[in-house]
Amino acid sequence: MRDILVLVVVAAAFSGPWSVVSAELRAGAAVIDVTPVSLPVKVNGSLAIRKVGLLKTLLSARAIVLDDGTERLAIVVVDSCMMPRTFLDETRLLASRRSKLKPNRILIAATHTHSAPSVMDIPPADAEESYVPYLRNRIVEAIVTAEKNLESAQVGWALANAAEFTAIRRWIRRPDRIEKDPFGNRTVRATMHAASNRENVTGESGPEDPDLAMISIQARNGRPLAVLANFSMHYFSGEVGLSADYFGLFCEGLKARLSHGRGQATPPFVGVMSHGCSGDIWRRDYALPPDERPDWTIEEYSKQLTELAVSALESTEYRHDIDLAMAERRMKLKYRVPNEQRLKWAREIVDAMPNLSARNRNEFYAVQQVLLHERRSTDVVVQALRIGDIGIATTPNETYALTGLKVKLQSPLEKTFVIELANGADGYIPPPEQHVLGGYNTWAARSAGLEVDAEPKITEMALGLLECVSGTARRIWRQASGTGADTIAAAKPIAWWRMDEFAAPHAVDSSGHANDGVYEPGVVFFLDGPSSDLFSKPKELNRAAHFSGGRLRARVEPESLSSGYSVSIWFWNGMPTNGREVTGWMFSRGHNHRLGSGSDHLGLGGTAGHAGRLIYQCGDDSAAVVGGKTEIERWSWNHVVLARSGNKVCVYLNGQAEPEIKMDVTAADGSIREVFLGGRSDGAANWEGRLDEVALFNRTVTPDEIKALALSQ
Repeated sequence: MRDILVLVVVAAAFSGPWSVVSAELRAGAAVIDVTPVSLPVKVNGSLAIRKVGLLKTLLSARAIVLDDGTERLAIVVVDSCMMPRTFLDETRLLASRRSKLKPNRILIAATHTHSAPSVMDIPPADAEESYVPYLRNRIVEAIVTAEKNLESAQVGWALANAAEFTAIRRWIRRPDRIEKDPFGNRTVRATMHAASNRENVTGESGPEDPDLAMISIQARNGRPLAVLANFSMHYFSGEVGLSADYFGLFCEGLKARLSHGRGQATPPFVGVMSHGCSGDIWRRDYALPPDERPDWTIEEYSKQLTELAVSALESTEYRHDIDLAMAERRMKLKYRVPNEQRLKWAREIVDAMPNLSARNRNEFYAVQQVLLHERRSTDVVVQALRIGDIGIATTPNETYALTGLKVKLQSPLEKTFVIELANGADGYIPPPEQHVLGGYNTWAARSAGLEVDAEPKITEMALGLLECVSGTARRIWRQASGTGADTIAAAKPIAWWRMDEFAAPHAVDSSGHANDGVYEPGVVFFLDGPSSDLFSKPKELNRAAHFSGGRLRARVEPESLSSGYSVSIWFWNGMPTNGREVTGWMFSRGHNHRLGSGSDHLGLGGTAGHAGRLIYQCGDDSAAVVGGKTEIERWSWNHVVLARSGNKVCVYLNGQAEPEIKMDVTAADGSIREVFLGGRSDGAANWEGRLDEVALFNRTVTPDEIKALALSQ
């Protein structure tokens, strides 16, 4: 795909990295009211048909136009749940006829408020027909007005950590509490808000993105013109009428704060809040105990987020000597069409419906199967912009936070954010590993119907476009090494899986010995790991993998381990210890089904014994399982070392020996090649939780080394 992307026509010709140009930047901004003129209206954003007749707050289209003398581009954010590509293509074409902007130099995105009129035919709520042309004309008016307001300007970048205001809403369910999907299959391992009962879950299914990023635009005399913010938080909800949600309240709060004392500036300041990658994000942090979760009103939430933004903007530095670039590409993606069995199921339900207005979940998904079968594929639009040394990428989807992090951390421009639901509304695009876990944002429908590989394809296209507009190659992201990582490296492991990958299948061996592993389906990535201050650089999180049914498999030459070996593991258990006989196996070398084979298995005990304590088993003799004395807290990071020398095995927890697991066992099988992390060869009681910084040594490490490896305790 990257070979294809070089054909994209970019706004400016580059012979190398972007450079400062002498042209003077101009900027203009405008806000246009897009509130429907008559009520009630149909509202989408749920599986139920809603007609809303109450107005809570006005809805707006907020536009910014930038011009460097050579290139002119527009960014528009609309208070809408989602807008289809065909509607936005028409809107961009109409705007180009009424302005000096080209259609492919216009970005139009939705805020994703769930309290705005429907402009998209997604059953059960079709588009509000009378509102669609009205909204189109009002968006065009916003662009034209912003263009008329162009004046000499300067631009700055601000960034704030807003972790308090966003959190993962998609959690992984316990393997003994899997739910059924609409098609009658027990596939739902992860879903939104599953952690409302924390006993049902083992942990979050992905990372959050706490960045509140802002592009601040001022007149050359320092008068605020506009701020384009970007934040990953799905929506606040709870509104009973039409509403711009927290997006609109944030924008008006910025206007009040940044315009204070300046009188009635002409044109007035424009605040814009764009939607970051928020498909699996919401405001409630289920990782906190219920009594510690903030109980904001939408006004309180918006005000505090605004205060954080204003504080970050105070130290912003501005430049006017910058140039612009923008690129766009379209790509055809397939829908996941139903097989014959599912299509037959769907048609039987649809044929029995009085009309295509679904009354329940099964009817909704039956209608969707027929639609996907008929349509087969669709086109999506992806864009990238550069404003000096600032990058913006877009997706036309509800995009997971991990996808945004992939783009931002690999972008050739360090200052980058991603706007989702831009130039279309093509449903959720979970990373491929999330499809294995199921949940409604993976079920085939217009709301999540694109091919499984849609997310990596769109991510790759966004990065390729950022390379085009910047004229430089993407960055290669690697987990930084803090003192904890340095300690592991100094001990010279023969394999070291840091588990900091963005995606499957490869688990990179950081030891330099090329003992890469392979992740099986049932592993998710980029979760918070242990001791970030020690394993990575300041302000960068250490990353870990979360195991939810899958394992990591690797092969190591047995000769290198024949005289003895040790394995050092950081582990985090998400499974209640009363849920099954063995809570989970985290490490295994060899085949547990061969009695007396000298294989080693390390895990956490459950109802069969040693609940919540380390357990060790040699070979297949389950009666010989021994357990440690220390009970391990669920959802906490701990360090374990298993050290074998000949027929002697010792296990250490957080730097201290577990005396009960210090024993003579069958000598290790000299032919054993395979190592499992997160399970055993039989796949029974696979690990449910996170593993990180797993180091394998071809010797028995000393007690002093073990204490050093457990350095955070």
